[in-house]
Amino acid sequence: MTDQSVRSPALATAAAGVLAIEGAVLVVFVLIDLFELGSGEAASLPTAIALIVLILIGAGALFAFAAGTRRGLMWARSGGVVLQVLAIALALASLTVQPVVWAFVFGVGIPGLLGFILLIASTRKEARVVAEADEDSES
Repeated sequence: MTDQSVRSPALATAAAGVLAIEGAVLVVFVLIDLFELGSGEAASLPTAIALIVLILIGAGALFAFAAGTRRGLMWARSGGVVLQVLAIALALASLTVQPVVWAFVFGVGIPGLLGFILLIASTRKEARVVAEADEDSES
């Protein structure tokens, strides 16, 4: 049995794509923060630098999860699911801020929900294929 027959390439690729796009968006936010830092708009230099570093760590994690998800690695899917749940929770929590910034709610919530659904679907498909392969090998 080849590696391709165990994984669900379409679902894994789609889930990895969502994770990679989310990572790229975080890199864009880092660039925006760096420009603001350079123009002197930061209220607190240490806080701004810490925020930039944390965002870069998050982007790196998303890129790692994307690469691992594409290869069918369980740790990557698990980490991706956790970050998608956090994105959904953040989008829902932002509904309590008045006025509601709908662009943020949809911009964070929809990709989070889409990524969550794709990661779960990919995991279920792979588990089903592995179970069927195990049944065939026992026969």
